[in-house]
Amino acid sequence: MLVFHLASARVLVLNASYEPIRIVNWQNAMLLWFQNKADILESHSYQVKSALESFPLPAVLRLKKYIKPWANGQARFSRDNVFLRDDYICQYCHKSFAHSQLTLDHVMPYSRGGGKTWENIVTACKACNHKKANKTPQEANMPLLKEPKAFLQRASKPISKKNKDQLPEIWKPYIFI
Repeated sequence: MLVFHLASARVLVLNASYEPIRIVNWQNAMLLWFQNKADILESHSYQVKSALESFPLPAVLRLKKYIKPWANGQARFSRDNVFLRDDYICQYCHKSFAHSQLTLDHVMPYSRGGGKTWENIVTACKACNHKKANKTPQEANMPLLKEPKAFLQRASKPISKKNKDQLPEIWKPYIFI
């Protein structure tokens, strides 16, 4: 039996040209739709209910206006984009995990001056993040799989082959791998 958690519902956003450009949470997707900035192309089988109405829960949105890609090619910093950059692989134990089992880890701990940047944030499973705690990878004897770098936006290929099996089936016709 498949259990659906509304809190973890993610929505694929396509540019007006039908290119995948980002993944957002369901609340931001609803805002885009209510503000008439996007059309719902696919919906989950669940409804979002208000006091007076029910609305389809979006799965895939298409923006009405074309958004020009970033000039430098760098993607917007977000949890989902860090997971995509790291292919849903814990950078400490090198194992692949589902979205819900992953966390973000500061390579140089935040409490020790580490910032929220592409170069200081990596994907970590919950166990490794807890084990590393307030240490650097060297201090914890937990070397990184790869050095973190900025994630470059690849409008036609935002999803890698490694994590395509973790994507919702409803997204797959819109993803080019």
